[in-house]
Amino acid sequence: MPTDPQQSTAAALVISDELRAKHPDLIALILESQSMNNEERQYWINILPIMTPEQLSNLRDILENEKRQLAAIDKKYSKEIQQIDAQQMVQKTEEERRLRRQDLHKQEGATQQTEQEKEQELLRKIQSL
Repeated sequence: MPTDPQQSTAAALVISDELRAKHPDLIALILESQSMNNEERQYWINILPIMTPEQLSNLRDILENEKRQLAAIDKKYSKEIQQIDAQQMVQKTEEERRLRRQDLHKQEGATQQTEQEKEQELLRKIQSL
């Protein structure tokens, strides 16, 4: 099973070798397009041979623009996700520190309690002398 989505998409489409050789950039853009389903991809591939140079140029421009816009969106959300991850890391670190402080306070309290008990025991021994 192919791991490349373009390969799996291409496998479901009929694309002649001649067409692949003549319009490799457009074929790649069509296959990568996220706004089309396979039926639409096949339609555009089928009409490539009868399109005028101007129509081919327009199609290329549209598909490249889509690709750029999606890349910009991915980049924007990638930055936001990184910021969220950083904030979560800070919160996690603060929570870990808070828990460690609580543990230290408990240990200190237990130590003080033990020391007080020892002091009381020593005082009782001294008084009994």
